Amino acid sequence: MTVASHVEELRKKHQNLSVAVERAQRSPGASDLEITEMKRKKLRLKEQISRLGH
Repeated sequence: MTVASHVEELRKKHQNLSVAVERAQRSPGASDLEITEMKRKKLRLKEQISRLGH
């Protein structure tokens, strides 16, 4: 896997998590803990993308 394809995969995961967070925030049954964990995962992905220089 090239660095560019790895970065693209990370970006897709980040986008999917963004959608999931938005959906969970609109859902009355979603737990704050679950939303916080998804946000942490998003941040870790963003940091990985940043480290790879893209």
